[in-house]
Amino acid sequence: MSKPELLSPAGDFAKMKTAIHYGADAVYLGDPRFSLRNRARNFGPEELAAAVQYAHERGVKVYVTVNTFARSIDLPYINEHIGILNEIKPDAVIISDPGIFTMFRNKASGIDLHVSTQANVTNVEAALFWERMGARRIILSRELSIEEIGEIARGADIELEAFVHGAVCLSYAGKCYLSSFMASRGANEGECTNSCRWKYALMEEKRPGQYFPVYEDDKGAYVMNSRDLCLIDHLPLLAGSGVSSFKIEGRMKGIHYVAGVTKAYREAVDLVDNPEIYQSRLAGWHDALSYFGSRGYSSGMLFRGNGQLFNFSGDFKAPEADVVGSVIEIRAGAAKLHLRAKISIGDTIEYITPGHSGQYVNVNFIRYEDGIEAVSAQADEVVLISAPGCVRKGDLARRIISE
Repeated sequence: MSKPELLSPAGDFAKMKTAIHYGADAVYLGDPRFSLRNRARNFGPEELAAAVQYAHERGVKVYVTVNTFARSIDLPYINEHIGILNEIKPDAVIISDPGIFTMFRNKASGIDLHVSTQANVTNVEAALFWERMGARRIILSRELSIEEIGEIARGADIELEAFVHGAVCLSYAGKCYLSSFMASRGANEGECTNSCRWKYALMEEKRPGQYFPVYEDDKGAYVMNSRDLCLIDHLPLLAGSGVSSFKIEGRMKGIHYVAGVTKAYREAVDLVDNPEIYQSRLAGWHDALSYFGSRGYSSGMLFRGNGQLFNFSGDFKAPEADVVGSVIEIRAGAAKLHLRAKISIGDTIEYITPGHSGQYVNVNFIRYEDGIEAVSAQADEVVLISAPGCVRKGDLARRIISE
């Protein structure tokens, strides 16, 4: 069994660099005008070109999202965007709209076309349709079971990509109109306000004006929120069913999320063909991923009837940590950190290092470049602190707040 691709989110250039540092085989990113995550910083034309060059120099593929549901007024701008991408030459474009798909097929024949999960591919006939249209890959609907994924893989000769981690919309393949109705911002045009996660109250029909709050207690009380998706237990099964790319959701997430989640899934993908070692590492990956599951985790709809997706576990509490800096240089026994938060003598710092876990140090010195030592240092300063030998340039350092 060949190892599937690991595909990580890149909401901006720094997050793209982080994803690559922690082992992504490919990243996905987009211009804010044509992306369903246009509140992420995203990439303008010049940054897109620089991003593709940076990734390609490191052997990493770049997929550009053009998956908005365009209106007629948008088409001239998309046509212009096609010309830009023809020059930049990303490895693929992710598309949901059939008209935009046709525009790219006719005007950008050198760029592979991937069909977005927004296209709702849920059966083999739909997969065969896109295959005949010239698509290289289908990003499967999140609503599919493992059996349905296998049926599509056996019936169509096209690459399959599946989401394995991240937030899940309470809608069919993300086609939600709640944000449009409540905030006049269309989720299908990249402007989702996460209205499903606002606070709500109930009102009984015969008691107008009497609002009963919906709140969370020790049993949990999320009405419209789903658990976050986590399929790290099931990657060998997904690979065996025919999925060739594992996708991590999260272009709106922070750099800590991109680093920690990519690192865990990189380690898992590298062991996907070694079941004994894979099972022995699961507990460690669960611990690593626990920092990023704000609503608890589930296997989504991969296994029909498991009832996990909408049953929020009220006793779930993610450990807290904050990123204090990134390593910009390694010196003998020390890491040169560009700080993102204050650190002090006595803090316990963990380095997030590819291929390693539990790289903790007690901060027993803080030294500036000129040799002056301090008891604390502030965000945006550059200092030297101690570091284990395996730490390398580009690693993030975090401080554990609570377990």
